[in-house]
Amino acid sequence: MTAATFLELCLRAGMALMVLAVLLGLVRLWKGPSLGDRVVALDMMSVAVIGFCALFALQSGVQAYLDIVVAVALVSFVPVVALARYAERLARREGADD
Repeated sequence: MTAATFLELCLRAGMALMVLAVLLGLVRLWKGPSLGDRVVALDMMSVAVIGFCALFALQSGVQAYLDIVVAVALVSFVPVVALARYAERLARREGADD
């Protein structure tokens, strides 16, 4: 097995594992059961998408895909922060009702 063949095998395995991670995150996002689980699942899915894009950039040899990785990384924290703030406000509201 040559180094190029081994690298190609590792890249394909890594991409398959990233797809599996996104699918498992989607299941957790769908089922929940709590809002915290959904926030963590969304964050995990965004990290898996970033990893998939980085692996695809390595496989294809096109460095422009790394720009996509940076853009997704910069934007991916916004929904997580928004859901975390919503969860905090919801917890405060429930605490005030008690």
